[in-house]
Amino acid sequence: MLTTLNTSYTDTRAADLAWALGREPLPALATLDLELTGAKLQLRLLGASHQVLLDEEWGSCSETVACIPGSSTPLPLGVAKRIGDWEYEFAARVEMLTPGSFAGRAQELLALVSGHPHGLAGVFPGSPHAFTAMLAHRHEGQVHWRTWHAYPQDGQLVATRTRVGARAAAGLPGQARTAMLPDRVRAAIGPDGARRDPADTGPTR
Repeated sequence: MLTTLNTSYTDTRAADLAWALGREPLPALATLDLELTGAKLQLRLLGASHQVLLDEEWGSCSETVACIPGSSTPLPLGVAKRIGDWEYEFAARVEMLTPGSFAGRAQELLALVSGHPHGLAGVFPGSPHAFTAMLAHRHEGQVHWRTWHAYPQDGQLVATRTRVGARAAAGLPGQARTAMLPDRVRAAIGPDGARRDPADTGPTR
C-alpha cells in the first residue's frame, strides 16, 4: 500500500530519531491492519516516522521510532529484551548514499513495499524521495517487521528491523539469540561468533 501523507515535509534528520517501547498509540497519518496467523499487527505511519502495535496471545508490544520532542532515548544500534513471556529484538543502521544512489534505492524500496500485501509506505508531498516504508511478516512463530526512513536532504536512509515472539518460540540461549543480529549490533550488545544477517543489507525479493 502506497499513500501520500497529508502533511508538510519537515527538515528532520536521522539523528533526530528516537526509539521507544511501550508508548501509547500516537496520532497516525496512515495505518495498515494485518492478521498474521493469530497475531494482530497495526503498522502506523506518523508525521515523524513510525509506530507498530502488536497484539498476540502471549501479550502485546508497541514500538515507536520517531522524532519525538523531549525523548531521551536516541536510536540504538541494537536492543535485545526479555519482557515477561516474550522476547523483543531490534536493530538499526544508517546508510549514506549519493543523490543518484538515493533515488534508485528509494524507487526500489517503494516498489517493494507498495506492492506487498503486508507493506505500507508513505511519501511526503514536495519531496518524492522523502518517505517512510514498513513491511511485516511472520516466520517460525515470530513476528518480524522492517522499516525504512528516508532523508534525501542528507543522503541518509535509516533501516530498522524487529523480531518479536514468545520466549518458548525463541528457545535459544542468550548468546545464540544475539548471534542472529548483525555484526555492528552484536558489538553493541555483547561478543559472540555469529554471522551477519543478510536481511540487514537491503531489500530482498
